[in-house]
Amino acid sequence: PQFFFDQRVHGHPRTRKKKRRLEQPRARAPAAHQEQIYNDLWRTVPKSAAAATTPDDLAERKKLLQLPEENLLYFIEKTAPKLQTWQREILRIVRNLAQYFYPQKQTKVMNEGCATFVHYNIMHRLHETGGLSDGVMLEMLHAHTSVIGQPDFDDKRFTSLNPYALGFAMMCDIARIATAPTEEDRTWFPAFAGNGDPWGTLRGVWADYRDESFVLQFLSPHLMRKMKLFAIRNDPNDSEIVVTAIHDEHGYRDVRKTLAQCYDIATIEPDIQVVDVDLAGDRRLILHHRVLEGATIEADDARRVLQHIANIWGYPVLLVEVDSATDSILREHEPVEPAQSLA
Repeated sequence: PQFFFDQRVHGHPRTRKKKRRLEQPRARAPAAHQEQIYNDLWRTVPKSAAAATTPDDLAERKKLLQLPEENLLYFIEKTAPKLQTWQREILRIVRNLAQYFYPQKQTKVMNEGCATFVHYNIMHRLHETGGLSDGVMLEMLHAHTSVIGQPDFDDKRFTSLNPYALGFAMMCDIARIATAPTEEDRTWFPAFAGNGDPWGTLRGVWADYRDESFVLQFLSPHLMRKMKLFAIRNDPNDSEIVVTAIHDEHGYRDVRKTLAQCYDIATIEPDIQVVDVDLAGDRRLILHHRVLEGATIEADDARRVLQHIANIWGYPVLLVEVDSATDSILREHEPVEPAQSLA
């Protein structure tokens, strides 16, 4: 269930001025006052039609709270009514750590591919110059082949493409294209095919690309054929699985685009945002999941994660799944009450 809780950070890190020593004393007084005068019984009193929330009131409330907010931990840290200062500090630490590691999730193929490729070449160079014995080299090759092994689709160990296998294969392929390109390579990669500088080309790739753009720009038809890659459409509403891209000019581009999307963090991670909370009313936290291509969240996973959020927030939490294209509501999960208070 950590899929959208632990990692709800800023997709693009924002610069925030650090005035913690000045802001903390100033923020404590209003928060303490609001908590002192708040009475949960008021939410049970029927509201008159005149007292109902108007669109203008809702818009003003969202403006004051700077909603919607994609960084759930940030919003809870700054806004949760019951948390003490040390609890907010723990949330801040967790949030900053999650933000620090956010780019790492976008470079798994490149990181593992680079490490494996460099290690492979260092060991071969040492062996060629007499720095390693044949026995040590054989042990290294045994470990190396285990690392880059790619189980077949019908193997019990198969889960997806091995990032070590794909990354290493693409690094080797880029080096091949830079030193011994075919006519096909020159057509697909005119910028570096035959430039005679494989390491310079790879250093540029390592510095400037992440997994999604790396696959989209550098996966070659030669490697797609070697790895026997093709694309399918597996729609649960269809009775058959349809092959949508094969090894032809159009198919190569579709396969490359489809595989690149598998590493696009905006596609593989749910877009969940805080959209509303009435701090002067029932304090229920309302989250929206902007659904892409009908990929909703499993009810059991959502309930478990929402329970953790409610425990930290201290009040009920509601998750609504909304179609990102039409804004229509696809599913509204049951509101989750806090099982315990952290305050």
